[in-house]
Amino acid sequence: MVALQYQLLDPAEAVAERLASTYLSFLQHAQRDDGRFHNFMSYERTWLDDVGTQDSNGRAARALGFGMRYAPDERWRTSCRRMLERFLPTIDDLTYSRSKAYAAIGFSHAVASGEGETNAFVRALDILAANLLQLYRANRDDEWEWFEGFMTYDNARLCEALLLGGMATHRTQWIETGLRTFSFYTSVTIENGVYVPIGNDGWYFRGGPRARYAQQPLEAAALVDAAAAAAEAGGDPAHRAAMLLGLEWFHGRNSRSVSLVHGGGCADGLEESGASENMGAESTLAYLSSACAVAARRKTSLRLAR
Repeated sequence: MVALQYQLLDPAEAVAERLASTYLSFLQHAQRDDGRFHNFMSYERTWLDDVGTQDSNGRAARALGFGMRYAPDERWRTSCRRMLERFLPTIDDLTYSRSKAYAAIGFSHAVASGEGETNAFVRALDILAANLLQLYRANRDDEWEWFEGFMTYDNARLCEALLLGGMATHRTQWIETGLRTFSFYTSVTIENGVYVPIGNDGWYFRGGPRARYAQQPLEAAALVDAAAAAAEAGGDPAHRAAMLLGLEWFHGRNSRSVSLVHGGGCADGLEESGASENMGAESTLAYLSSACAVAARRKTSLRLAR
């Protein structure tokens, strides 16, 4: 997804083209005969799992839908569509809310792409969105506009799934719920103009204290994408402002006023003592994705840490 995002910004970038092709090939290799995906590979290129986690499968579907919509190469779009079609029968295996949200985002992109026969993707999206709406109705009250009785990781993806799905299928109720829950999420996590994502040291359970650390880069990336979807769906300038706050979190506008990005990489989290000393792939990709997403909407040069 990040390689494709960069290609959208700079179609002549040969490195991004090579990486996109490599990672698409990896997805093809990772897909099992039953449509699900492996997740862990050894250095010897043998699979270490029988099947990947639900989240990794949902994220694979998200990437394939994104590829259907944004890949510049028709062959890549066709490959993404075929893999996503093979994945369709497995959506009943997804039982976790975030796994379903990832897949729903992928199917939303697939429908919006207009590539091939989209009816099956719409039906899958209906199933996944209905589940998210059911969770919302079961858990919301006047002071808690959320899908569950807690907030854990990648929270804004739940809102994004309904927003993108609603726009792709013209479901007004999905959009309204997505905007309502996103507004609640930002009311919890934006403090005096600073984004303070839910920390993983205890999370946030309704009626209890919210964990402030350690804050994770994937949370900021999710905010950027959900805010972009909310801005497109609702047109509120506050949503675009929230999108920028997500990117600025990486660059030091956070509760510790320290930058997480150095030398092209991103620290694995923000702890009470400061930025983590580790830099992993997921964190760096979260940062690059956020930077690309903001740059695409600003229509200006990409701002990357050097």
